[in-house]
Amino acid sequence: MARVDISLNGRAYVLACEDGQEARLHELAGLVNDRLTGIAAGVAGASEAQLLVLTTLVMADEIDEMRRELELLRKTRELAVPDPAVKAAEEERAASAVDTLAKRIEDIAQRLERA
Repeated sequence: MARVDISLNGRAYVLACEDGQEARLHELAGLVNDRLTGIAAGVAGASEAQLLVLTTLVMADEIDEMRRELELLRKTRELAVPDPAVKAAEEERAASAVDTLAKRIEDIAQRLERA
């Protein structure tokens, strides 16, 4: 188990993580710290705990919104890409309609030639 030193809003923390995950933990801590310092700049007199809770809630709200957007995109994609069996049936109906139209056109052309 690795130990990682991170800093959030100027305060040092030592965390444990799986070996090989140190760089990722530093990256995530950087994201949290950026958000935390931005929130701290706009909230005067808040304690460290309040800032951490507020930052956590803001980031959780963003994650939830992204999940909802992703779910909507997945549903839209499912609607846009039909089941292969449905797609094959639709293609067969379209081909049949084209054949029917071609036969009608041929019939009309033959009647015109006789007239």
